[in-house]
Order: sequence, then structure tokens, then C-alpha cells
Amino acid sequence: MDVLTEYAWIAWIVLILAFATIEVFTLEMTFLMLALGSVAGLVSGAFGIPWWAQFLVAAIVAVVLIFTLRPPLLRRLRRGGDPARSNIDALIGADGAVVSTLTQAGGQVRLQNGETWTARLSPITEQRDVAVGEKVLVTGIDGATAVVVPVERSAAS
Repeated sequence: MDVLTEYAWIAWIVLILAFATIEVFTLEMTFLMLALGSVAGLVSGAFGIPWWAQFLVAAIVAVVLIFTLRPPLLRRLRRGGDPARSNIDALIGADGAVVSTLTQAGGQVRLQNGETWTARLSPITEQRDVAVGEKVLVTGIDGATAVVVPVERSAAS
């Protein structure tokens, strides 16, 4: 058993390197906290603590760091994120004009970004069809179909 305690430092170094490598690819700060817990296990082993106590020290330090240090680090990491909406989020609220008569079953609209989309009226719309050239507002995306309402209807609600 003494040999296990004597060479535990090798296992701690391997764990530290493995956790640090995984953290580089995930950037979720969990594996960084596990690596720091492993450092605590390595340091406790340098003081001659038995292997099972080293494991407990590493686990306790990792859990404490996950609950105390990780949340502020994640907030700081995500603080500089791009505020611009993209993909489907950018289409919600976009204006458009009807290209082919629009009904509950379908039609086509040209959005403000220049794309022509298959579209259908939103179920909340009582209107049966919208004529070519009328303005619409995108309220949702259902697969490859834009769900729209006439601009006059959306302004009233």
C-alpha cells in the first residue's frame, strides 16, 4: 500500500493533463475545476498523505471550485458574446412582402433580407388570404416555412 501512496503523483499528473486537455476543447470550466482539484491531490500527496485522503482532498476541492469559482468564470467568459441575432432568431420579427397570394395553406413572401420564403398565415390570423404586395411580419419559423401575420394585424395586437 505504501508503494501506491509513493507513486500516486504520477496518476495525479496524468489526471491534471487529461482534464486540462479536455477543458481546452469544451470551455465549460468543469474540467478546469477537476484539474485544479487534482493539483490539490498532488500537493497533498507531497506531504505524505495516504492515497485515499489525497483522493478526498481532490474531490472536495473540485466540488467547492465547481460551485464557487465556475459560475463567475462562465459569466465572464460569456460576457463578450456577439449580441447580433443570427439564423432563425434573425428572421423572427422581420418584415416582408407577399410575392404569391398567401393563405392559411401557404404562399410565398420576400423578406427584408431579400430571401424568398414559403410562408403561411399564423393560426391567430382570422384573415383568409393576403394579396400580392401586402406587408407581413414573421412571427415564427416552422421548418422551412415562415409563419407570418399581416402588418396591420400585428400592429393592432
